[in-house]
Amino acid sequence: FTLKQQDEHLPAYFIVVHYQHPCRRHVGPHQRKEYQLVNLIATLPCHGGTVVAMGVDEQPKQPNGDSQPVAEIAALTARVEALERQLASLHAASVSASESRLPRTAKAVPVPNFGQHTPSEKPSLESRIGSQLFSRIGIIALLIGATWFLKLAMDSHWIGPLGRIAAGLIAGAAVVLWSERFRRHGFNVFSYSLKAIGTGVLYLSLWASFQLYHLLPAAVVLSAMVLVTAWNAYMAWSQNSELLAAYALAGAFATPLLLSTGGNHEVFLFTYLLALAIVTVILVRLKSWPRLLLGAFPVTAAFVAAWYVQFNSTDQLLPTALFVALFFITFITPALCSKAPKQSTSPITEILLPLANAACAALAFYSLLEDAGHHALIPWLALFFAVVYLGLMRLPQTQLASALHLSLGIVFLTIAGPLKASGHWLTIAWLAEATALLWISAHLSHPSERSAPSSTHCILRRLATGALALGLCSLLLQPVWSHHIVQTPFLNRRFATSLFGVAALAAIIRIALRSSENHPDEASPSWPAIAAGAIIALNLVAILACVREIDTIWSHATAKPEAALQNSLAISAFLMLYGATLLAVGFWRRSAFLRWQALILLVFTIGKTFLYDMRDLTQGYRVVSFLGLGALLMAISFAYQKDWLSLRGIDEPPPESSMQSTPDQPTGARR
Repeated sequence: FTLKQQDEHLPAYFIVVHYQHPCRRHVGPHQRKEYQLVNLIATLPCHGGTVVAMGVDEQPKQPNGDSQPVAEIAALTARVEALERQLASLHAASVSASESRLPRTAKAVPVPNFGQHTPSEKPSLESRIGSQLFSRIGIIALLIGATWFLKLAMDSHWIGPLGRIAAGLIAGAAVVLWSERFRRHGFNVFSYSLKAIGTGVLYLSLWASFQLYHLLPAAVVLSAMVLVTAWNAYMAWSQNSELLAAYALAGAFATPLLLSTGGNHEVFLFTYLLALAIVTVILVRLKSWPRLLLGAFPVTAAFVAAWYVQFNSTDQLLPTALFVALFFITFITPALCSKAPKQSTSPITEILLPLANAACAALAFYSLLEDAGHHALIPWLALFFAVVYLGLMRLPQTQLASALHLSLGIVFLTIAGPLKASGHWLTIAWLAEATALLWISAHLSHPSERSAPSSTHCILRRLATGALALGLCSLLLQPVWSHHIVQTPFLNRRFATSLFGVAALAAIIRIALRSSENHPDEASPSWPAIAAGAIIALNLVAILACVREIDTIWSHATAKPEAALQNSLAISAFLMLYGATLLAVGFWRRSAFLRWQALILLVFTIGKTFLYDMRDLTQGYRVVSFLGLGALLMAISFAYQKDWLSLRGIDEPPPESSMQSTPDQPTGARR
């Protein structure tokens, strides 16, 4: 047959293939190739193209009846192969196009590790009891049984001391090695339990070789125990098992107890504990196992405290203080991080450990200095801790850790005051600290952190509130803690301290009011609350300071029979004048908050005058007192009724008739 394409006749054994590069992104010219079937079993080269034309051979051939079906079959076979190659190329192109349409930020799905027999759901209570609780009880039971077996062997003299120790070491090592068989089959928890049993047997055998039979010296047994601990740590690292790491730490901390001879080996013991602390911190930083610190830190502190109670002396102050400082620095580092992922952060490293470390270190240094008779250095110790924690804020750490370090620094700075200063200077220090912290908090306030409870300015605000409370308590309770008798009124340290308190409170009020206008936020305590509390405290401090000085004036005239009465009347007169002044300031500043304080003070003064002052007054004093009180109250009442400061326009709208002028009343005479 003859197939015509583009007005050309092609031979029957010639096939024209039109193909293009399978990658659609490849730009190239379309090519055409001709293939000639030399024989009937010839096949086309694989070019991935498309058959576009076939034709009969124009060369004269001998008529053969069988050749035509064979040629047709060969042509059809070639076409099928070409179609298959075309389908393959289309499938590859569709796959590449779908991959190119995927978002670039898509992350590869992690391949699950089917080698671990970890259940996808949380195990039930029955499963936890059967797999974990019974395992722990079994460990304890087997260790007790091994101990009783050793005792029975000792009592019955079945084997000699050397044989007993060798049997224990061999059995412990065999159990540890046997546990690996279960781990390879996926029974990780049971494998860890066997490792704990084998390790315990090894420790008990080494302990018996030293304490009971005295077969090995302490150095050899210590080295063997360290090797066992190191092997457990290596297995925990290689198998990524926090439980094995906990077993290793338990054995490591049990070693000093097992090898204790009751002597004072401070340098050796503390060096060993320091090495364990450093290894624990490294594991926590690299493997994110913060729960190890829940065992390492308390046990280390217990060892140090036990040694201190039994062996501490003044001649060991320097090495002991050096080791305490090294422990303090070691346990500071878990809270510091540069690029730690979110899952590595933990309340243990950010809250619990810093607080416990600060408390234990401060108590240890305080005890060392106090027992050595260096009490004068204790305030400088608190100042040193404050500087350290404030300096830690410059290192990379999380926001919560930074806020906690700031809080600890301010707390130690606050503690340093009472340890060094006393009396009036302590009150001044607390008030100055509160003012400075509020000023810093106001300048550090940032719009993006206003609602963050752990932001720096919120922490500073709370600490400033605490320091202000301490200063106010000390200021208001001066007669309680100050036993100095004041002879000169107004010209004394007591009144000067009160004046400083009034000035500090005025500064705090100004800072709080300006911050509430420029940087409003919802943090607690809020700036308006701080301003309101400072205003009340300022009035209270000013009133008490002046009342104390008035009382000092009349205390020198105790010989006069009317001295107490005159003192009481003078105090009442001062309270009335102060209340009237405060009321005037409230009118001037248009502040209902100030006016209410003034009204409360006036009501208190009126009650004092009628119920207390009138009992011993003569007729003349009563006339003067009532006339003065009545005139003052009438003036205040008239000021409220006339509404000279347009308070009705603020608190409540005046009647509509009062806002309109009548023909007989000029505009300027309204109200």
